[in-house]
Amino acid sequence: MIFSKNKSDLLLSKIRNGEELNLCEKLNLITQLSIPSILAQITSVLMFFIDASMVGHLGARASAAIGLVESSTWLFGSITNAASLGFSVQVAHFIGANDFQQARQVFRHGLICTFVLSIIIAVSGILVSGHLPFWLGGGADIAHDASMYFLIFMLVMPFFQLSNLSGAMLKSSGDMRIPSVMSIMMCVLDVAFNYIFIYIFNMGVAGAAIGTAISIMVVGLSQGYFAIFRNKILALSLDRQPFVWVSDYLYSALKISAPMALQSFLMSGAQIVSTIIVAPLGNIAIATNTFAITAESLCYMPGYGIGDAATTLVGQSMGAKRLRLCRNFSYMTVASAMIVMSVMGMVMYVFAPEMMAILSPVNDIQALGTTVLRIEAFAEPFFAASIVAYSAFVGAGDTLRPALINLCSMWFVRLSLAAWLAKDYGLKGVWTAMAIELTFRGILFLTRLFHGRWLKATA
Repeated sequence: MIFSKNKSDLLLSKIRNGEELNLCEKLNLITQLSIPSILAQITSVLMFFIDASMVGHLGARASAAIGLVESSTWLFGSITNAASLGFSVQVAHFIGANDFQQARQVFRHGLICTFVLSIIIAVSGILVSGHLPFWLGGGADIAHDASMYFLIFMLVMPFFQLSNLSGAMLKSSGDMRIPSVMSIMMCVLDVAFNYIFIYIFNMGVAGAAIGTAISIMVVGLSQGYFAIFRNKILALSLDRQPFVWVSDYLYSALKISAPMALQSFLMSGAQIVSTIIVAPLGNIAIATNTFAITAESLCYMPGYGIGDAATTLVGQSMGAKRLRLCRNFSYMTVASAMIVMSVMGMVMYVFAPEMMAILSPVNDIQALGTTVLRIEAFAEPFFAASIVAYSAFVGAGDTLRPALINLCSMWFVRLSLAAWLAKDYGLKGVWTAMAIELTFRGILFLTRLFHGRWLKATA
């Protein structure tokens, strides 16, 4: 029984109870937590892959409309994720310390605070939706569709936040399977609803947005149900004490999530700037950039899956005051991710033409997309290092300095290089800048990981 929830629960209890784990048990635990999360991440990407393919067959203009505002949806979505992690990291620490009552109290605070945040984000997004395409440098020919897509996404932001928070809480407790199942369900529902609204109701870009929105609502409510009512550690019905507001939980969440939220805001802002750099290159370049990002995400999503496992394992080990185990799990998860994503990079290099052909029937988009994907393939091992090392740092509660590394690398290396190279090499120059920056960022994160300063900062 390689993938057994009972087995993973037993191994996690060893962390909490101070028992030693041998190498095989550590690898088993990493595998058991990583595989469901990797499947969830890949499934999520497949959803966007299928979305892009469906819209791609509507033509370059429809693809460009979504591509124009996609980075902005990531901006707001990443803020909700940062807020969720601010509370879920605390929950992982309390679970590691065997204090389940405190873990549930933090969960309650998270539900209240993130709901308020999601309403603020939704209202802000709705207010700017009509102006956003023009701010991003889009033309009048795609502005209406782009605005409509963004508006519909903003309307379901509370459900998106609930899904993020519930998923993060389940993962912090060691349950990677429910989030994985929810991601698969999201993909299935998204494909079904998109087909209905895009092709049967002939609603084009708006149909893609509506299909995705309904899927988010269903999954958000479902995942919330499992976290709030069914989880054996976090189910709120297990509380025997009345709810009392504790400001320290919010303060700790802000301390953890504020650097992450600022990073998410500025990183997504950087993606928006990148979109602005790409926009003058024309609709073909915009569409190609969007499709290539979607295709490349199939490569790096395993890294994020292993990163989820790293956050959980390091978080619970930190809560149990087992710093040596924190270090061991961080090294092992980073090495695993670098191996996996190196293989994925080779696969992407070989099958880049086929991946682009699935996404778009336009020959120019296929050719350009193949070129930029092959440029990016060489950076995947170091991209893996940055993803998982950062996730390990988050599990330990160390978020400020890693956030600064991400921001400085993105803004001062990638964007400056992209703006310079785009003038002579177009989209190929932009993706060359991306590959150089990701390699540089990975080296910085590996340096911090091996120096161990992240443990000293959080001990």
